[in-house]
Amino acid sequence: MILEEIRYILEDLERLEQAVVDRLVDEPTQVRDRLNREHEVAQLLDHMQAQSGEALRLYGDANDMRRDEVTLSGEGDPLSLFYKHCNETLAYHQRYPSDQIDQPELRYRHKPQQLMSEYGEFQPTLVDTMFSGEEGFGRFFDLNANYEAFVNLPHVKRATYLQYLEVFDQFGDSNPYTTSLKRSDKLTEDYFQYVGGLADYLEGFMRKTRPLENLDRVFSGFDDDFDALWENDELANWKAEAGGATEGESGGDGDTPVLSSPEAVWCADCEKEFKNQNVYKGHLSGRKHVRAAEARAQSGASNGGGGAPAAAAANRLKERAVAAREYRVQRLVAAMSTEKDDTRVNVERRQGMTERERRQELDNLYAMLQESAQPMDVDPHGEGEGEDGESEGGDDDDKVYNPLKLPLAWDGKPIPFWLYRLHGLGVEFDCEICGSYTYMGRRAFEKHFNESRHIHGLRCLGINNPGLFRDITKIEEALRLWDKLEKEKKRNKQDETGVVQMEDAEGHVMPEKVYYDLQKQGLV
Repeated sequence: MILEEIRYILEDLERLEQAVVDRLVDEPTQVRDRLNREHEVAQLLDHMQAQSGEALRLYGDANDMRRDEVTLSGEGDPLSLFYKHCNETLAYHQRYPSDQIDQPELRYRHKPQQLMSEYGEFQPTLVDTMFSGEEGFGRFFDLNANYEAFVNLPHVKRATYLQYLEVFDQFGDSNPYTTSLKRSDKLTEDYFQYVGGLADYLEGFMRKTRPLENLDRVFSGFDDDFDALWENDELANWKAEAGGATEGESGGDGDTPVLSSPEAVWCADCEKEFKNQNVYKGHLSGRKHVRAAEARAQSGASNGGGGAPAAAAANRLKERAVAAREYRVQRLVAAMSTEKDDTRVNVERRQGMTERERRQELDNLYAMLQESAQPMDVDPHGEGEGEDGESEGGDDDDKVYNPLKLPLAWDGKPIPFWLYRLHGLGVEFDCEICGSYTYMGRRAFEKHFNESRHIHGLRCLGINNPGLFRDITKIEEALRLWDKLEKEKKRNKQDETGVVQMEDAEGHVMPEKVYYDLQKQGLV
């Protein structure tokens, strides 16, 4: 029924509007949550446009059918027609009594994002699957693939990734790594794919980070500006040269392109420049030049002498395609200058970190996301809450936000993360003698050897001298060392009891062996 379809669409539009309002009420604090919200709103707006278009189509195309349904005419008595539709509805529900009732009011309800499911599995959101780890939820560029394509271009100086991030949007003489890249080198397939891939990535990145903006209008504005600059020949690196040909292309018979030096000579047949006259004369007798001259003469005869202008026009079209992509890259980077600067700073910071620090940073980021995505505990019976719905344990300001589980300082707040790393509090030390207790940080580990926990553990093993067992945490090592000390103590005791003492005439006491040695020498 046309009326029912129109009613359903209008009701769905109202639910979509309410869903958009529900998502825009709260302002997320994290970039990830904000992007999730914006992408959800963008999807809802697209669905609203589709539903509105369908409603307009039904209003326009089904005018007569809608009028007939309103007046209940065309099929006999209106009352009998009404009861007919009622009987059809009742018959349907009797035929399918277990059909689930559709609840459209729950279709667009806002649900908080949860990082972990009830089974402990990772549940990625829309933004998690959209960005790579290097992009940091749309804060940084990930130009590693474009960098690899850039360094593999011919006539390009080698640059590091950090240097590339500073000049990747510069295509003229201001880029120190492309000074040897001539205008004709930019018309190759490799350079065209490189610039096109860079423009496509930046355009896609902008669409992912700004889903609520009308980017199609922005990109069409870029194209209009480029067309105006190209028609007026105002692009600095792509101005038309005399004769309608670019550097490295002949403008026709007798037209010579701009040469690199006054001594250079241009060969129109091979479309190549030679440094001096002697090299050019030697080139004229070569087989390659002879074939190029014959092919040029044949093409000129078949085209009636119009081959050179056609080649110049085709060459100009190639230049326009490359220049359009370079201009698109420059405008996109100018619109995302903040992301460019942040990317360079982030790469420079990460290059100064060790592999262990990078892994720990990822673990901390995952811990923060897990902490922020945990659902709030709700008491189904309302216990533990006051009359105003607030918790009896105090207001929210007293709660300490500590997602990294940092130790608390004297003021009850977590210590700074740099201080946590400086003291090595993230390093774990296990002591088996203390009952496999874990000590965080080297300082706490050194202090525990003089504490009652460790001393009590040694006494339980029968060790009464804890000062000799410092830095020993294994029970087996402690028992082995104690047995060795006990054996040495017994051996020394036996040696002391088995020595015979002798006394000379002057009253000096000495062992028996020493006494007899001195007596043999006549000293006693």
